[in-house]
Amino acid sequence: MVRVAIVTGASSGIGFGCATKLAEMGMAVLGTGRDAERLAGLDKAIGDRDRVATVAVDLTADDAPQRIVQAALDRWGRIDFLVNNAGVGSPKPLHETDDDSLDYFLGLMLRAPFRLARDVIAHMESGSGIVNVTSTFAVVGGLRGGAYSAAKGGLTSLTQHIACQYGPRGIRCNAVAPGVTLTPMVATRLEDERFRKINTEMTPYPRLGEVNDIASTVAFLCSDGASFINGQTIVVDGGWSSTKYLSDFALNAEWVARP
Repeated sequence: MVRVAIVTGASSGIGFGCATKLAEMGMAVLGTGRDAERLAGLDKAIGDRDRVATVAVDLTADDAPQRIVQAALDRWGRIDFLVNNAGVGSPKPLHETDDDSLDYFLGLMLRAPFRLARDVIAHMESGSGIVNVTSTFAVVGGLRGGAYSAAKGGLTSLTQHIACQYGPRGIRCNAVAPGVTLTPMVATRLEDERFRKINTEMTPYPRLGEVNDIASTVAFLCSDGASFINGQTIVVDGGWSSTKYLSDFALNAEWVARP
């Protein structure tokens, strides 16, 4: 029996890493994304047409959950895991966030995973699970987090609700909260000296996160080894959010008085 996982935002970055890692574990994977051409790379990477399918879809569309769920059921007849990963970055603080931006962030990173989980869970049996990819900004709030922090924080609460409500059915739900992870979406932000310092000089581990760090954690939560882990958030950030670390460089740099 092949277990089946749905991974959103699977055409690149963390989602691509999660999808290929789950396939390496022997699962069949349905990957979603907006761009069919980019999703074709997932087909190629997994390389087994019996264990991979893709759906090009806007997750905020009204019919997105139905299309995704039906595609998995039509192909394999079951759904065992859902990884809600799709998201966007570069948020603005509260006073700079207009209603359109607020609706977009909440729509993609809270409403869409809520609706997809609601449709998926009706087809899950005992031993299944959901993993929501949140953020350190769901743990500490986050400077300039704005609507992003609000969406990810809501996803954390949704994780706990699902864990409590559906745990008695043998369905687990957990969250993985990445810190800054080296993906194409983050690469341009690291060109900003202030952003780079905040993350490199305040992370006690001597590197930033990599896609495999997150994908491996998600894969573990979808494994039998995690069968008694439920309602938890695993933060994967090298200690950034849980310590008061400052590098020697930061401690010895010349400080400028606040205006």
